[in-house]
Amino acid sequence: MKAAVYYETGDPSVLRYEEVPDPVCRPGGVIIEVKAIGIQGGDTLHRQGGELATVPHIVGYQAAGIIREVGERVTDREPGQAVVATMSYGSHASMVSVPASSAYPLPDGMDPKVAACVPIEFATANDCLFEFGHLKRGETVLIQAGASGVGIAAIQLAKRAGATVIATASSDEKLTRLKEIGLDHAINYARENFVARAMQITDGRGVDLVVDSVGGKTLEGSVAMLAYRGRVSWVGRAGRDDTAPEIWPMMQKNASITGVFLGAEMQLNAERCRAMIERLLADVARGELHVAIDRVFPLSEAAEAHRYIESRQAFGRVVMVP
Repeated sequence: MKAAVYYETGDPSVLRYEEVPDPVCRPGGVIIEVKAIGIQGGDTLHRQGGELATVPHIVGYQAAGIIREVGERVTDREPGQAVVATMSYGSHASMVSVPASSAYPLPDGMDPKVAACVPIEFATANDCLFEFGHLKRGETVLIQAGASGVGIAAIQLAKRAGATVIATASSDEKLTRLKEIGLDHAINYARENFVARAMQITDGRGVDLVVDSVGGKTLEGSVAMLAYRGRVSWVGRAGRDDTAPEIWPMMQKNASITGVFLGAEMQLNAERCRAMIERLLADVARGELHVAIDRVFPLSEAAEAHRYIESRQAFGRVVMVP
């Protein structure tokens, strides 16, 4: 099979499009012919400096396609079934081998490119808002990096739940598009002090919840804009800022911060996560939630796809097709 591989970590130029051995179907697993790959932020971070579980290494957390083979112990999946799968690595390829429990059947007629942008993004947003963020109707939430995959999902889910939604993004164009999916208040962090603006929007009270996928100094700002007893769902370090954030001001507000990692929750509370992801896939298929796909690249141009993501131009997700 063909795959985008690398032999050492580094910038996007380390990616090579090569022929590699076909994956093996495990007794409790399935082989999926990949139709679409949703590139995750973690994919680029792992390519930059993560551990190489294999050499050459195939990075990637999520892909959609058609089951071509099932293991001898699998009874609830079958060849020809359309699925989207999550995995520790391996999505940047024309075929993947995953446990059957990691492959989610698609609603009838769902576009695999859309499906490849749902489980991680929407489930992460859902957990940041509700499972760990405890968002309630009538509260105010601010979404950092609103034009990201998780950000776009979080805006829609929060608005649907009856919250007032504020989001940051780097351009007025992105913010205008976010208003089309439910954003109430927009903050261009490239030209505005997002803390001061958030406090102005809330008449000095602050926000009840911040979903922060950026980390570093941005996380300090997220803490600064919290209302009394406010919460932060901290879900990543997309800003690549290694500075340890100063979060002492939380003490003065009796505020709280919760680290959110969907991967751990999927392992330790698999049944809850499965039901949540299946529900979110159905919501997207019915048109109740929207997936934003910025660009589609061929898998052979994986280096260009990663380079485009790191340019921070994308609105929503970047997808590859084998």
